[in-house]
Amino acid sequence: MMLSERLQAVCALCPHGECLVDIGTDHGYVPVTLVEEGVVNRAVAMDVRKGPLSRAAASVREAGLTDRISLRLSDGLDGLQAGEADVVLIAGMGGPLTVRILAAGEEKLSDVKALVLQPQSEIGDVRRYLSMHGWRILRENMVLEDGKYYPMMEAERGQEPLSRLQLQYGPRLLEERHPVLLQYLRHEERTLLMVLKKLKELEKTSDEDRSLETEGPQDVDKDGGREKKETERAGAERRAARTAQVQMALELNKRAQGGDVR
Repeated sequence: MMLSERLQAVCALCPHGECLVDIGTDHGYVPVTLVEEGVVNRAVAMDVRKGPLSRAAASVREAGLTDRISLRLSDGLDGLQAGEADVVLIAGMGGPLTVRILAAGEEKLSDVKALVLQPQSEIGDVRRYLSMHGWRILRENMVLEDGKYYPMMEAERGQEPLSRLQLQYGPRLLEERHPVLLQYLRHEERTLLMVLKKLKELEKTSDEDRSLETEGPQDVDKDGGREKKETERAGAERRAARTAQVQMALELNKRAQGGDVR
């Protein structure tokens, strides 16, 4: 069974345990691999859809692991019994959905010793949730696959307040000056600088348009003129807010590239 680089990295973050539950298992490749390699003794593969679950069932049968991997139709952690698993894996889902699953299933996590998470988006929100709910990020990794960057983490029980920089880019990735993180930061910096340049060009064009209007004939339609000015002002405010946001992101980026882990 050939795993993608992303899934290989996810498997490498999984600690040894008795039972792993894989939320959103899809083809079931991860639990099959982890049981075959002896990382966990048994696993529960769960998915909210019947299609992926049937594909996972085929993978489990092909591997001859039907006695060690059970399959369940479940929305998040709903199908898990409290105390049943000691490792929870959620990979390939958006950050908000990952947080929702963890929050809704908090009672099911009482005996869980480790979380392995690979959110596809809003990873800062996931790190914030962990920090606020008694989880400490133990290890992180980041891979580049098919032009996309995939950060991932293993969390254990513990307390660790995180700075804004750590929430954005990951405390362990920053500490290690992870090479893929540095590559991502350089890529992000180029993107942010391009956005900033376009925002400045838009502001310059807007200023020139206002100057021409002042020099030209006055608009006799007071209501129409007022509405136009309000629209222009709202546009200017949006550009200013976006410019400030981009500049702040650039500042965080530079600090991260410089090795600041605070």
